[in-house]
Amino acid sequence: MRYTSYDQAFVDAVRAGGPDANGQAAERVVSDGQGKPCRCCLDQVPDGAIMLILAARPFPEPQPYAELGPIFLCAEACIPYQDAGSPPILSTSPDYLLKAYSQDNRIIYGTGQITPAAQVEPYASTLFERADVAYVDVRSSRNNCFLTRIYRDD
Repeated sequence: MRYTSYDQAFVDAVRAGGPDANGQAAERVVSDGQGKPCRCCLDQVPDGAIMLILAARPFPEPQPYAELGPIFLCAEACIPYQDAGSPPILSTSPDYLLKAYSQDNRIIYGTGQITPAAQVEPYASTLFERADVAYVDVRSSRNNCFLTRIYRDD
């Protein structure tokens, strides 16, 4: 399995002052280091660091299944997550919402499940046994915010 950070072109554009998914500039605030996961490095925005709060839609175009919601980013450039294994962003909650999507970016009904943190990879592996699953999104089970996307290993 391969965990991915948010689209780097979008991240770079927003950091440079470009619009978010709602057409607005990101808000700049100081992080308290608690519950502020960056969708680029997939770790917490450090305490005292400037962070961006913005609207994001992790899909290639608007459509009925393309959920839009708030995310956080480190305001300063950080290293996009590319390590093997589960990222730090998935170590801060007892559970997460996982949903599988098809190649045409549609939710595959019946796959959405609140999943204990220790079961994220096993459940994603089970979903990837299905030929119609292109990727799995991991979201906050409390706030429904997009956290990361999982792909099969190539």
